[in-house]
Amino acid sequence: MRAVFITGGTTGIGMELAKLYLSQGWKVGVCGRDRAKFDESFQAHRDNITFYPADVANREDLQRAIADFSKPIGLDLLIANAGIGYKYKTKVPDFDYSYKMIHVNLLGVMYAFEAALNVMIPRSQGQLVAISSIAGYNGLPGVSAYSASKAAVSKYCESLHLDMRQFNICVTTIHPGFVDTPLTQSNHHPMPFIIDAPKAARLIGRAIAKKKMVYAFPFFFSTVVRFLGILPRPWYRLLMSIKTINYSKE
Repeated sequence: MRAVFITGGTTGIGMELAKLYLSQGWKVGVCGRDRAKFDESFQAHRDNITFYPADVANREDLQRAIADFSKPIGLDLLIANAGIGYKYKTKVPDFDYSYKMIHVNLLGVMYAFEAALNVMIPRSQGQLVAISSIAGYNGLPGVSAYSASKAAVSKYCESLHLDMRQFNICVTTIHPGFVDTPLTQSNHHPMPFIIDAPKAARLIGRAIAKKKMVYAFPFFFSTVVRFLGILPRPWYRLLMSIKTINYSKE
């Protein structure tokens, strides 16, 4: 039996990924801060799944959870999915929340990868996956820390993909666009090409199975966002000043 551990696996994309792997016969571990969310999400899926009350911003908690889950049969796949975003896009950042976001979105991935590699490197096998965002391709207005954290995750994974090949460990970065989850439901602006979480999980699952280094979706929207990333920056700044596409508020 193969084993996967998913951070932030009690809601949204993480929950749908957990259900996907359960349906494929995997042993699944998930962590979160709220046991009630797990109980609600997995009422009909209690076999082969274990919940750990761990905060991804706590390095020791995450190490203990992943080590405990991996003891019986090891760890084949780690998906660092947990993350937070902004409810309101403001021109002046909420710095306290921004610092928390960097800790959760970036350090939370690093903590999860560290704990997983403690298991995978001695066995010379495994796959690490981080859920980044197409917001990491550019510095978007109103979400400075979110864009920064996701860009950092992407480059961190790119480096690790090169370093971990010697251990037969694959590193995959996923760049979703808008996905209908509790995180995006708090947004107060249009979300073009939004897809539902079950479909996102299926797309991500296929990319993971193919061991892609990078996977961005939906295709058209992600292509547009990546194109913006190669524009001369004065052009990009001019484009982002258009009010209809600049969602940040005073």
